Amino acid sequence: MVHAKITHVKGLQFVGEASSNHAIVMDGDPPAGGHNSGLTPMELLLVGIGGCSGMDIISILRKKKQDVTGFEINVNGRKAEDYPKKFDDISLEFVIKGRNISEEAVKRAVDLSMTKYCSVKAAMEGSAKISFIYRIVQG
Repeated sequence: MVHAKITHVKGLQFVGEASSNHAIVMDGDPPAGGHNSGLTPMELLLVGIGGCSGMDIISILRKKKQDVTGFEINVNGRKAEDYPKKFDDISLEFVIKGRNISEEAVKRAVDLSMTKYCSVKAAMEGSAKISFIYRIVQG
């Protein structure tokens, strides 16, 4: 079982520590009374889906012997205007850089992550429309 403990520091600042013993600072935006000293919980969701899918994709591309020299995931989320102001639309752009990268390998890796492996995406399905694209930069 995965465990997390979240401790209030001051104002709207909290520190979250997980069972892996890693910690992260969270804070609210200044208009909400925070001091912008850490990621907001909603930003953490976007980081989570990007990191989860990125780990899947890079692992698959390594197994496919692709010469990846750089990899970035750009994630954008649009929040609903009404409370609870959840994400209603999330888009991911995977930018894979490398030498002689196979488009077929990238497409397969992205599809596998988005349809089978990424547990964060699976947890968010039904709550937000999630779309994704990939771009390959050779060289």
